[in-house]
Amino acid sequence: MKTVFMGAATAALAVSLIAGPAIAREMPARAATMTDGDKAGGADDTSLKALTFGNWGVDLTARDETVKPGDDFDKYANGGWFARTEIPADQPSAGVDYDVYNLTQRQLRQLVTSAPATSQVGGLYQSFMDEKRVDALGSKPLMADIAAVAAIKDKSAMARFMGTTQGTFGATIVGGGPYADTDDPTTNVLWLGQGGLGLPDREYYLTDSFKPQLGAYRAYIARTMKMVGNADPDKAADAILAFETEIAKVSWAIADRRDVGKINNPMSSAELAAYAPGLDWTAWFAGAGLAPQKRIIVNENTAIRDIAVLYAKTLLDTIKLWQQFHVADNAAIYLSKDWVDSRFEYTKALSGVGELRPRWKRGLTLVDGSLGELVGETYSQQYFPASAKAKMETLVGNLKLAMGDRIRNNSWMAPATKDAALAKLDKMDVMVGYPDKWRDYSGLKIDPADLYGNVKRSAAFEYAYGLSDLGKPVDRKKWSMNPQEVNAYNGGLENKIVFPAGILQAPYFAENVDDAVNYGAIGAVIGHEITHGFDDQGRKIDASGAVRDWWTPEDAARFEAQAKAFGAQYATYEAAPGAFVNPDLTMGENIADLAGLEVAYDAYHRSLGGKDAPVIDGLTGDQRFFLAFAQAWRDKAREDAIKQQVASDPHSPARWRVIGPVRNVDAWYKAFNVDVGAKYYLKPEARTRIW
Repeated sequence: MKTVFMGAATAALAVSLIAGPAIAREMPARAATMTDGDKAGGADDTSLKALTFGNWGVDLTARDETVKPGDDFDKYANGGWFARTEIPADQPSAGVDYDVYNLTQRQLRQLVTSAPATSQVGGLYQSFMDEKRVDALGSKPLMADIAAVAAIKDKSAMARFMGTTQGTFGATIVGGGPYADTDDPTTNVLWLGQGGLGLPDREYYLTDSFKPQLGAYRAYIARTMKMVGNADPDKAADAILAFETEIAKVSWAIADRRDVGKINNPMSSAELAAYAPGLDWTAWFAGAGLAPQKRIIVNENTAIRDIAVLYAKTLLDTIKLWQQFHVADNAAIYLSKDWVDSRFEYTKALSGVGELRPRWKRGLTLVDGSLGELVGETYSQQYFPASAKAKMETLVGNLKLAMGDRIRNNSWMAPATKDAALAKLDKMDVMVGYPDKWRDYSGLKIDPADLYGNVKRSAAFEYAYGLSDLGKPVDRKKWSMNPQEVNAYNGGLENKIVFPAGILQAPYFAENVDDAVNYGAIGAVIGHEITHGFDDQGRKIDASGAVRDWWTPEDAARFEAQAKAFGAQYATYEAAPGAFVNPDLTMGENIADLAGLEVAYDAYHRSLGGKDAPVIDGLTGDQRFFLAFAQAWRDKAREDAIKQQVASDPHSPARWRVIGPVRNVDAWYKAFNVDVGAKYYLKPEARTRIW
């Protein structure tokens, strides 16, 4: 549910399970021993024990049975947990996703700290953890890069510099990388998208509801410019913010950026230069290490055109100030404490987080991002046994069979459309745990005494690795997530679904819990990723991965009508005061949540082989299934974090990922005797039925 990307705006094409920077909003977890004191949102800071709920997979103490399921299923399933849980000061939210993520961090910490300093993993981690050395250096590592920007003589040289920033510190008004061709998904071509903004989305510059965050950003820019030696930092901050605000005005809204029909605008390099004059494209491509291209998928085409015009009419001195700020902003977390604190003073205004994460966690983030598969290989060996992989593959197989049944039994689809959908499902690759082939990092130099240099070399190494795919056949076996990531994704044009080992832990998935729980938790995740191949954007991609309309006009019209009605439900959900869920932005994820739940439910009943599920602790199999689903999404978030998510993330906040789907599922009504009069009751004819 989060977007996996290899270039610019491929949110519509490669979608993952979660939201958020390091993790997202989609994981369940609770330590078996944590039934009272849930202040940390999970187990203690040293425990490596697997997380689990109760004796068989559902946390019975988390419920609030004073709430009727039909009035608020999230509170019914999780209200007791909400009441006793405090959000840790260094997190924007608490919940299952953070519980499993934090467990994974503790697991990784043990692996990374045991690596010798002479190794790449140990050396990189040591360079970050040597805080005394980093503080002693102060701003010194940064200043050569600041001086390089100051020395830029003209806008062609700046365009070249912007191209280089894709592999180092700095910013560019456009950006991209290789991904599968929309016409021929067997070959990688260049994708190009809009850039230039420092805040999460254009709305932060243009709407009054984000004035506090905009003010914090402006203050941060001024502090940063003062720290790099600018003589008039307030004037510089005003110029930088004015430039970004103008970019925001012509940038595309995030909902449009996930529409595969809108972002699929093929051009050659020459055609792009003619379409968007104002930027020296030859210089930019040279800086990015790119030869002229015969085919580029230009995403937000009109925004790129207008940003290029804006670039042409903006003073070079202003653009140099903007570039210096972004170089420093990118580097800040790898500099001395004053830099780290200044940046945190700004970012906490976005998330509401009141405390900086411990340094060891930030160090692991660096190692994970720079040497992810190197760490992941050891992680997988230690924490993901072959038996778990086999059981997950069986679960996925059952989910695919259930999805096939739903397609065949779909009452509103023509036979030709059904056949095309079944062909796509049949060709969908499934990848579980870890990749078949591991990356080679031997070309990356790591120096235990050079944090700044390590980060820059790693960024260049990563960029070169991605760029090496350009013009080559698509390697569908290559992963876009590390094995230790607590997430999952659908590969879009690659027509594959990927489930890293990190998410395949209790309480999302365990080998020794009730089957209803595995199907309600990880089963709904599997169904979610399968359904992304058939959501409002995935349905525009055929079995081979090409962007093509394989629907009859009548079927497409029926799909759109159902999607519109479904979106109207979400438009009424107020996630935070004044912040309503955007149904256009979240449509794909919402469809995947609903259909994923339905497919998982069917697969669960298929697994019973015609027998009745046992009653456990007074709960039927169906009740356990839906409770496991709801508890997998339990999440308590800060208001600012929710507002940021609503503005910039294609996933609905967790609460609505529970309530939104279940109220459209007939079996949920039957399981909990939900009837007319319940707050979230929908008449049968008003329930969305897409897949």
